Amino acid sequence: MSVSPCRVAVVGAGLMAREHLRAFGDVPGVALVGVHSRTRARAEALAAEFEVPVVTGSVEELYEKSAADVVVVAVSELSAADVSRACFDFPWTVLLEKPPGYNLRVAEEIRAAASAAGRRVLVGLNRRFYSSTRAVLDGLGAQDGTRFVLAQDQQDPQAALAAGKPEEVVENWMYANSIHVVDYLRLFCRGAVTKVTPVVRWRGVGSGLVVAQVEFDSGDTGLYQGTWDGPGPWAVSVSTPQKRWELRPLEQASVQVRGERRAEPIEPDGVDTTFKPGFRRQAEAVVEAAQGRPSDAVSLDDAVETMRLIAAIFGVD
Repeated sequence: MSVSPCRVAVVGAGLMAREHLRAFGDVPGVALVGVHSRTRARAEALAAEFEVPVVTGSVEELYEKSAADVVVVAVSELSAADVSRACFDFPWTVLLEKPPGYNLRVAEEIRAAASAAGRRVLVGLNRRFYSSTRAVLDGLGAQDGTRFVLAQDQQDPQAALAAGKPEEVVENWMYANSIHVVDYLRLFCRGAVTKVTPVVRWRGVGSGLVVAQVEFDSGDTGLYQGTWDGPGPWAVSVSTPQKRWELRPLEQASVQVRGERRAEPIEPDGVDTTFKPGFRRQAEAVVEAAQGRPSDAVSLDDAVETMRLIAAIFGVD
């Protein structure tokens, strides 16, 4: 049975929009059909680079002229809510760049709007699609026993401000940037979160360390360690009775077997060096979801659950 081509449009004309076009353009059966941005010149330049036939001045015009099956929303954090709601007026599958709302309240409002409109909405948590992440998930599938996951995060709000991020976004930086590391707790630990216990409480931007234990109904345990305004890694380790995996940096995996002192590296595959890591597999998963096929694309509901966990860890809303 043949599958109809999937038509993909993008809202936004920055770096992330470009990376999405690169990734989707490589998926067999995908046609890149439209770009919309508030800055017309940037949209036209991006469309010319990828030979996209339609550039529009509004989301409505983008849908009408492109007849897209998928729209990727790659706009700033403070613009995401309004652009998302505009996209929910039309029956395409929506892929939102992370975070789905610059804080939990906004994310819940976006989810409520999507639900009211009856739209399929996905979120770009691309680290779930790293070859390193997949290698750990594949290995875990063969392991019995409980899991302990240590997620180490590092954030520099001053660097974010210097890079031009608005103060309102930086005040909620745990949602905008820590979401990837916290999401690994839900990805590698099984079941639902039952308890979050602060070990070192969050005292606001510039407060240094935040640590919390996260318990799951499967018996798995996670520990989140966030270092703010100081040196630290983005790293995740997963320990079972027989094997231990580590992602450090997140794009590179290694595995240590019980009884051995050394961890052996797991080679990443070429797709994560050709494209922004995770984007190519994520694009394929989004196309599968849009076409009604089995897919592990990340739903908006799933992403909001990770944001709820962030809120519990940091004691914010």
